[in-house]
Amino acid sequence: MAAEAGGDPRAWLAVDETASAFISRSLSSRPPITLPPPLHRAPLRPGNVVEIAGPSNSGKSHLLLMAAVQCILPKEWEGIYFGGLGKSVMYLDLDCRFDVLRLAQILRNRIAEGQGSTHLRNGDLEKDDTEDEFQSSFENALFSDCMQRFFYVRCYNSSEFTAALKTVQSRSRSEVLGVGIYFVMIDSIGAFYWIDRASHPTRDHKGKSLQSVTETVVHEIRMFLQLQPALVLVTKAPIYAEGSTTTNDFNRDSSKYLLEDSTVSRCSRQEEGRTLSYRDYMPSIWQSFVTHRINLQVEEAEVPSVQENEVLSTYTSEWVQPSLKTKEKFFIVDVRSCYSYFV
Repeated sequence: MAAEAGGDPRAWLAVDETASAFISRSLSSRPPITLPPPLHRAPLRPGNVVEIAGPSNSGKSHLLLMAAVQCILPKEWEGIYFGGLGKSVMYLDLDCRFDVLRLAQILRNRIAEGQGSTHLRNGDLEKDDTEDEFQSSFENALFSDCMQRFFYVRCYNSSEFTAALKTVQSRSRSEVLGVGIYFVMIDSIGAFYWIDRASHPTRDHKGKSLQSVTETVVHEIRMFLQLQPALVLVTKAPIYAEGSTTTNDFNRDSSKYLLEDSTVSRCSRQEEGRTLSYRDYMPSIWQSFVTHRINLQVEEAEVPSVQENEVLSTYTSEWVQPSLKTKEKFFIVDVRSCYSYFV
């Protein structure tokens, strides 16, 4: 910049901008991001690292999918307003429990809502004889366009995870489809905790300890954010008491564990979460790297559904960084959306 001003160091003062101009430029280059509830309460911008913590079945993965759909949906399509961001998402699945059908259902229902459809689809696309044929073609074209902006990577160990982060950097440099990665999602960051913790560096395999792996992960994410301002959303399952855990992060092959929003063993997990004290098990370098934290819990109370003989599980969210000093209750209606209210 000094060279542009003629090489005179004193010229830096001449090309400086005012505080008002700096704020205006910063807000235009990194505008605030609107996310579905309950993530909408804290002001989030590209460059933030958001940690979504909570036990199994607390809706962590569901919130990621809803945020992903918000990102890949365009703001407008064929003159119809959808309110999305129209940008790309990189989803790093460390739990190996990603459900593409659930993502497709959420996306199709958002498309139907944007069109003002009289019904919301759950699963297969319904077709009428004549009038819905054009609507079906429209939705399929938009659905295909959105899914082209969703990139998925499944990782089975920390080495694959760090390699995937390097791939995110290279993909951002190439700017796939003319749009760089805008959301990076990691589900979940503690998936390989026990494996990395049990590993000890040797002469043949250096840098494989939990601390070194975490340092590498933070370094790669930080390098990516320098190349491409993006929002990083990370889920994390808590560990309670003396190393016990209420999640299935390390028992992925057990058939008794289902998806995030299932009701299997919910009561026992609620009781365990209340009686055991939570502690952060990630190394300090990760804790200091995170800029925002939100905690999710499953409540005992249930809300009657509009459908007959159906109740909705209630969840609570609490922003701890920044501290909003309030808890918010929300519930999930099928796979469509979250509705929230304060307590």
